[in-house]
Amino acid sequence: MFDLSDISILNWWTYGIVGATFCLYIGIAIWARAATTGEFYVAGKGVHPVANGMATAADWMSAASFISMAGLIAFGGYGTSVFLMGWTGGYVLLALLLAPYLRKFGKFTVPEFIGDRYYSQGARIVAVICLILASITYVIGQMKGIGVAFSRFLETSYELGLGIGMFIVAIYAVLGGMKGITYTQIAQYVVLILAYTIPAIFISLALTGNPVPQIGLGAGYAPSDGNITLLGKLDQVVTDLGFKEYTTQVMGSYLNMFVYTLSLMIGTAGLPHVIIRFFTVPKVKDARFSAGWALVFIALLYTTAPAVGAMARLNLMNTIQTGPVGTEEGNLLYADRPEWFKKWEKTGLLQWEDKNDDGRIQYYDDSNETFAEQAEQYGWKGNEMIKVDKDIMVLANPEIAGLPNWVIALVVAGGLAAALSTAAGLLLAISSSISHDLLKGVFMKGISEKAELNAGRLSMIAAILVAGYLGLHPPGFAAGTVAIAFGLAASSIFPVLMMGIFYKKMNNTGAIAGMLSGISVTLLYVFQHKGIFFIPGTEFLAPSLGMGPDWFFGISPNAFGAIGAIVNFTVAIAVAQFTTPPPDHIQHLVEDVRVPRGSGEATSH
Repeated sequence: MFDLSDISILNWWTYGIVGATFCLYIGIAIWARAATTGEFYVAGKGVHPVANGMATAADWMSAASFISMAGLIAFGGYGTSVFLMGWTGGYVLLALLLAPYLRKFGKFTVPEFIGDRYYSQGARIVAVICLILASITYVIGQMKGIGVAFSRFLETSYELGLGIGMFIVAIYAVLGGMKGITYTQIAQYVVLILAYTIPAIFISLALTGNPVPQIGLGAGYAPSDGNITLLGKLDQVVTDLGFKEYTTQVMGSYLNMFVYTLSLMIGTAGLPHVIIRFFTVPKVKDARFSAGWALVFIALLYTTAPAVGAMARLNLMNTIQTGPVGTEEGNLLYADRPEWFKKWEKTGLLQWEDKNDDGRIQYYDDSNETFAEQAEQYGWKGNEMIKVDKDIMVLANPEIAGLPNWVIALVVAGGLAAALSTAAGLLLAISSSISHDLLKGVFMKGISEKAELNAGRLSMIAAILVAGYLGLHPPGFAAGTVAIAFGLAASSIFPVLMMGIFYKKMNNTGAIAGMLSGISVTLLYVFQHKGIFFIPGTEFLAPSLGMGPDWFFGISPNAFGAIGAIVNFTVAIAVAQFTTPPPDHIQHLVEDVRVPRGSGEATSH
């Protein structure tokens, strides 16, 4: 029988805060329900630039940003700065090169722009396929974030947590469309930014004495009376245990880091669910202002993330390594492990195995051959923390640091807000491409507005169900999956948008050839080196697909989108040179899109 006394104080806080935010989201959806296709697709093009910037930031800062990015930084150190540089740099590209011109074109969706600019239904259909591939891959990471947060803090099963998240998204996305999603995302931004920064302030104050995390990251380590910096202490702790120095780690090679950053940048500028946010503002200049405000709101989290990652790693290491390395009392007794450790073990995201039967936890890099010899002298038989899922670091960090229950509960609400906000934007991009681009644009051009609105809602429900199914079989930690989604957008959508705006002689044949070649090369490379990651039960195919270290010039699959984009540009331009150029009215259209309204010809006066 269910006993209320079994519910901990933390759970009461979590149920209360998460429940309140869910009620807020549902209330906004009922208030902002869409009555027309214009409201469903682009919120009636009446969103204020500042409000749109905040909604864009929430749409953009997904479970990968909130949950996974600091986890990646915690374990990858300097090398994972590619995520910070790539994702924020991509917004600059979007603001300068795409957003105002696409808003001036005045369409509902990215495939609609591509279909009209390249005067081809075939180009529109190919764009829809590319959009769905990138968006579905991206939404998998959001679904995992929802499941992880629910399974740990609300003590539900992963499956039930995922189902609850799907239900909440369905209510406000299906009912309100872009109008409902926009105002819900504004509320979600407030929740997620408070949830991210408040714990960071507490932890920075405890570790460095400085309440500003961005400054605390480079400040003195308080327990040592400031004789060593926080980063210096972290370097010392991890290198003593055979791990690479935190502040000098790289992701594979410097070439891979460069290509990875480029892939994330142009992938950001090519993500349809982000681009359509700029279709919701009244005027072209508002699109520029929206992008600027979005960067401000995003920067609040992105400049905090390095501090969160470094402090989380230091707290974790200090919890397990309780004394000098190699001494008997140097490692935490498993029987004395803290309560947060036990709770995360129940989720399967944290696992320990006693390899030398001493009852203590040895956590070190057993792949480091030099340190392995030293570890053998200590009587260690291998790294006993056989699983530390990167995705738990942000959610577990407040517990590790001993913060109040209400702060821990707020972090849960923030993680869910980040995952739900991005999931809603992605699902809208998918459903609008099906109902507006395929149904109305290609197969049923005479469909009424009411029928199209209903079709949009039905396709949204279908997209939620597919995303939920894939979320039950997540392909690894969230940010890795998201990086592949950016690669798919970078290799297919970004080049065709750029050439559509800045190269008036690009024709439909070249555009289609470029999109198909770019995304095909990227998918083949990913399949070859990661296995067919999004189809459950096909892991047995991996060996036959050549999984291994044979990366092209050392470029990882997650970074290969930039190479796919180069292929896209090259093939498109080459094909365009040998095929019929676009009609004159299309070339004039491109020129008009690039020229601001009200500008005249240059004169000598």
